[in-house]
Amino acid sequence: MDSMRRFNTISEYNAFNNNETKHPLVTVVDLSKAAPRQGSQMYFGFYIVFLKDVKCGDLVYGRNTYDYQEGTLVFMAPGQIAGVNSNGDFYQPKGRVLAFHPDLIHGSSLGKHIQDYNFFSYQSKEALHLSEREKNIVLDCFSKIDYELDQSVDKHSKRLIISNIELFLDYCVRFYDRQFITRDHVHQGIIEKFEKVLNDYYASEKPQTVGLPSVAYFAGELNLSPNYFGDLVKKETGKTAQEYIQFKLIDIAKEKIFDHNKTVNQVAYELGFKYPQHFTRLFKKRVGQTPQEYRSLN
Repeated sequence: MDSMRRFNTISEYNAFNNNETKHPLVTVVDLSKAAPRQGSQMYFGFYIVFLKDVKCGDLVYGRNTYDYQEGTLVFMAPGQIAGVNSNGDFYQPKGRVLAFHPDLIHGSSLGKHIQDYNFFSYQSKEALHLSEREKNIVLDCFSKIDYELDQSVDKHSKRLIISNIELFLDYCVRFYDRQFITRDHVHQGIIEKFEKVLNDYYASEKPQTVGLPSVAYFAGELNLSPNYFGDLVKKETGKTAQEYIQFKLIDIAKEKIFDHNKTVNQVAYELGFKYPQHFTRLFKKRVGQTPQEYRSLN
């Protein structure tokens, strides 16, 4: 793979793809105008969404690869690195790319909740696979943004561009919810595997040596990104991954509390709490009683 290419501005990325810069903070790139290229790694200083129309090699994202098929959306946040491994072959990129700089959305409604779109932190293997109808909706959103970029700048331009970006992202939330449901064969058994890894964690010495288990730990064990894993758990159980972990922890704690040979502090340490008062606080929040009160009343 070639050396790293860095794109800190929208105009740099437009120039790389032989596209005109119509606005310094946002663009819809037509990749068919780009020159044939080999695989390379790229750093982006802005939000970027790829819609690829042709197979162009394996997308490399961190240490993972994803077999890039047609009609796939991949989302990246500023500061992330990705690239395409074409095995040394040249390919002609095709498709559309939406790129927008954080400065575009500062102070807007979108800027205030951009972090709620978890898919900007998904791994590439957790990309959004579009149906033909969904792909047409995406292209329509891109066309509306591009239309505004072709108009003379007026007091409505920025609001309309941001509104259309937000509309596009909201559609993607719906499409991902659909994907969680229709791709059960891919996600089948994730909750069961999560439960097993969680049980194994507390059956080992890890709580005492490692501490309280994190969402990132279980996501890693299941080879998923933390945000994607969290969204899957929420979709399947109605609880966040953190709530699910705490539910299991409290269930184990209730059993341990009935061992009168152990103090509440000992139970807290066995569960992975560094400070027993944190265990007491969580237990009371979840159960409605302190561990000592629960032991006495039961």
